[in-house]
Amino acid sequence: MKKNFKLTHPKIKIPRLVEAIKFEVRKYLKRERNKPLPDTVDFWDFDCRFGPDEDSAEVIHVSAINKSIDGAEAKQLESFYLEILAKPGRRTKKPKEEVQIEGEEGE
Repeated sequence: MKKNFKLTHPKIKIPRLVEAIKFEVRKYLKRERNKPLPDTVDFWDFDCRFGPDEDSAEVIHVSAINKSIDGAEAKQLESFYLEILAKPGRRTKKPKEEVQIEGEEGE
């Protein structure tokens, strides 16, 4: 999804527009996550960018989308750009740390 969202409308108030935008984003994320996974993939990951326009959009995390939309509303922007691109994600194992308890060495 690469889209410019407008926060101005002659009949719809801004808080209602913001809720509609958030709903559309959640709906898109849910639809993408429900797509079948290839064999070598563990989950769907997302590359996200947010900004007042496409040229000045910055990379954000998926969990920061709602905060960014609220920030655009607080700054009273007329519109903003949101880009969400699905990509395959693979889980990585955390390295095991060797923990030695005092008094157990050499017993």
